[in-house]
This record gives sequence, structure tokens and C-alpha cells, in this order.
Amino acid sequence: MTDDLPEQPSDDENPDSSSSSPADPFAQFSQIPLFGDLFKVMQGQGSPDWGGARQFAVMIASGGESQPNVDPLERMAYESLLRIAELHIANATGLTISAGGVPLTIDVVTRTDWATSTIDTYRPIFERLTSSLTAEPPPLDTADPSAAFLGPLMAMMGPMMLNMTAGSMVGHLARKSLGTYDLPIPREGGDRLMVVGANVEEFRDLWSIDADDMRLWVCLNEVAHHAVFRVPHVRERLLELLGDHASGFSPNPNALEDKLGNFDPMSGDMSGLQEMFGDPEVVLGAVRSDIQRAILPQIAALVAAIEGYVDHIMDKVGTGLIGSYAMLSEALRRRRVEADQSDRFVGQLLGLELTQTQFDEGAAFIAGIIERSGEDVLSRLWESHDSLPTPAEISAPGLWLARVLGETGELTTPDFEVPDDLSGLDD
Repeated sequence: MTDDLPEQPSDDENPDSSSSSPADPFAQFSQIPLFGDLFKVMQGQGSPDWGGARQFAVMIASGGESQPNVDPLERMAYESLLRIAELHIANATGLTISAGGVPLTIDVVTRTDWATSTIDTYRPIFERLTSSLTAEPPPLDTADPSAAFLGPLMAMMGPMMLNMTAGSMVGHLARKSLGTYDLPIPREGGDRLMVVGANVEEFRDLWSIDADDMRLWVCLNEVAHHAVFRVPHVRERLLELLGDHASGFSPNPNALEDKLGNFDPMSGDMSGLQEMFGDPEVVLGAVRSDIQRAILPQIAALVAAIEGYVDHIMDKVGTGLIGSYAMLSEALRRRRVEADQSDRFVGQLLGLELTQTQFDEGAAFIAGIIERSGEDVLSRLWESHDSLPTPAEISAPGLWLARVLGETGELTTPDFEVPDDLSGLDD
């Protein structure tokens, strides 16, 4: 992701370049995207609060450049296509699209607008993560050169490192996200959707796609996700799982030292270090716990069901509305599983590891339900908390049908549930 950030000044342009020799390992950390971003912020303000994280996200999202205002005609184009998307998604799903029948609104935003909104939206999840990272690192032997190197580095972490990590992740996501639900996380704020105009235009130009085809695809995708996340128990269950995952990290103050292993900070060889610091376990000094390992399959199952359902609805509606739908969908669905540094953080910090396998499982689950019992049964997915599929049922839709429909057609209790109290799993 280094191409997204302003270029580092050359030695000729940097009056302090004499300090950037191999004997100064901290200067070399500025060449690592995450730490380079961090050092830029520390030089500017260094305030370890969420305002700093927001400013950090905006800096990366904008690439250090001003964001042009959105063309009013672009807003009007999305608004007119949104009405079409609302009507067709409501008919296809039977779900309530908005509160009180009031039409949805859609804002065509800049990358910095998206970053600012997203930092605020995800803040409760990150704050729960902060509360799980309370261990103080043990004192280091300053007589040991390696310990003397690691001491200041570890001291730099903690709350500031988490805030900057969150800001870095959101900033990079802002440079590729098309709308509100590129990450399938419910948002507060009522019936307001967002489209990142510059990212949509960039993708559209890359693939030479008709502008209205692209806009309508984005509107359909946004409305379909919004309809599912408006179901209270779906929204609450996913946010509960994401919050529990964030709270489940086990502090490991030795993680950085353990991961660095035999790294020699005086050698000047930084190979492999960038990948190491792309790992939240190193950056935050935390490791996944047994609690999280119990939660991850639940997140994966629910997200697979949601994405499989949305893809099915999109195919059902979009094929008849968008002339280039098949090509457009293939390109966009391939794009969503192209991993980069920000995706790795999303997976390990939030528990949303969106892989092609997960999307394929969701598609197979929905197809299996339709093949066995018809499309009308899909509405049962969102009836209640108990009707949400378990991990075992995602790979075997017949199990979900047997449980949900039963012999009498009545909903039955799932055989597998994550216990409310998971505190003993780490013992």
C-alpha cells in the first residue's frame, strides 16, 4: 500500500538524512508503511486520542491532497437510481427498506468523508479492543542492546498504537471502498447510505463500464445490505459477535520481542520487517484467545449467510436491470477478495476474514436452500435470532432446513449455540 502514501523525501531533500543510516534503526522504521504513517502523525501532533486516529485516517485517505467537491449532477444521478434500487430490492426480499416508508438518502462522499464517518462508526469496537489490552510490558534489561532497542519501541505502542492502527486501516479502506457496506458491518445513522464517488469512478474507468450501470449496481448492493442490517436481531447479533471478538484478545507484552527473534537493528537489513509489522499481534502486543477462536466460526457463518443472500438478490434483480451485469458483478466480486495490508488488519482485529472460500460457502448455502425447498424459504433466514444459521449449517443447508422447518414447519431450537459465558475457555 506504499503507493497510497506521499513519497518520502530523498536524502538530498531531507536536511536530517544524516541520521537515517543503518546505525539509526528508528529512522528506518519510517520506511515501513504502518510506522511511516505513525511517525508522520507523531511529527505533527502525537496526541494519542481518537481525534488523532481520525486525523490519521483522513491523512491516508486523502494521500495528503485536497479532495475535490462532488459534482451535484453526480449526486442527482445516484438519487434517481436509488429509487429504482429501493423498489426492486423491497419486492425481491420482502424486507423493510427504511423506517416509516420514508425514502432512503444517499450521499456521494469523498474518501476523507468516508474515513471520518467510519472511524466514528467503528469506535465502539476499537474501544472494546482497547479494554482487553491492559497488560503492562515487563521491564527490559537496558544493559542488553537488543532490549535497549525494543524498550522505546514497545513504549511507543499501547493506546496510541491502537489508535494509529485503526486510523491506518480505515484510511487505506477509504481509498478502495465503494460504499457503506464494503465491510459488512452495520452502521448507526438511520437510513443514510454513502458512495465514495472517486473510488467508483476509478473502478468504472479501469473497466470501461457505463456510468449508469455502475451507479445502479452500487445502489442495488447498498440497498440490499441495508435491508438485511435493518433487521434488528441480525444487526445486534453481528455487532455483539464483533464486539466480543474485539474484547477477547489476550495481552502478550512479549509478542514484539518474540516475533523479532534474531533481528539485528544495527544491520540495516529491514527485509521481512514490513510483513512482521503488518501483524496486529506484533503491533498491539496481543494474541488471539480461545474465546475468539470460538467466536470466529459464528462471525464467519453469519457473514457468509448475509453475503450469499445479498449476492443472490443482486443476481435476481440486477440481471434484468443492468445490461453489463454479468461482467460487472464478476469484476466487483473478484475485487472484494483481493487482499492487502488493510484487509489483513480487518481480519485479525475485527474477525472479518473475507475470503473467496467464505463467499463461496455463502453462495452454496443459499443455492442449497433454494434447490431443496424453493426461494420463498429464504425469508425464514431473517425471522428471528434462532433462525440464523450455525457454522455447521452453512456447509450443510439441509441441516438448517431440517431445524427451521422441521416436520411441522415450525422453527426449532438450534443444536449449537455459543455459551453466554466464555470466560473459562482460556483456562
